[in-house]
Amino acid sequence: MTAERSVAGARRPGRPAAGARAVPAEAEILRGGMEAFAELGYDRASARELARRLGVSHNFINDRYGSKASFWRAVVDTALEEDQRARERLLAADLDDAELVRAVIGHFYQAAVEAPLLGRLLADEFGRESERLDYLYEKYVWPTLGPLVPALERLMAARRMPTVPLDVLFFAVISPVSGLVQLPLAHRLGRPRPVTRESQERTARELAELITDGLLGRCG
Repeated sequence: MTAERSVAGARRPGRPAAGARAVPAEAEILRGGMEAFAELGYDRASARELARRLGVSHNFINDRYGSKASFWRAVVDTALEEDQRARERLLAADLDDAELVRAVIGHFYQAAVEAPLLGRLLADEFGRESERLDYLYEKYVWPTLGPLVPALERLMAARRMPTVPLDVLFFAVISPVSGLVQLPLAHRLGRPRPVTRESQERTARELAELITDGLLGRCG
């Protein structure tokens, strides 16, 4: 076989062999993974089910990512990437303690509007002990909460907000996000249809105002 024929007969990178299914783009794979993990939970989203939903071979996840656990981390990291950048900008802004707390809480609810599937995934993972919870705490929860602790302590010391344990404060803030992701229950409680991006952003603002006014008062 000549070198020319060998080169011509080789399959071009990125192009599937004849009869093979085309592999979805990376963004599509990660989006499909987020949908599966949010809907089914980690345990029920088996490698076989992930492959079926993504339209890839049954060993694709292991071949591409090494394991289902590594794929889950890639999905979460991608979903949190923009949120992390936005949070860093907030923390770097010239805000006093009360303004910072209001801004971070407001951002937290708006982020749930941007990524509702992530909110469902987090709600599921927060309820069980796992290495995934450790990962979320180290990569997301503490990087969000930790930088706020000095500001919260100063506000409590100045009696500008109630003195409560950090875990109580955290759940007072995080629990209302269910109002943005648990829409079937929200509709039964009277939320009008259809739910739009605009209506979700309005709900996020209302939640942020309710929580921050309760913590800091309207003038805090």
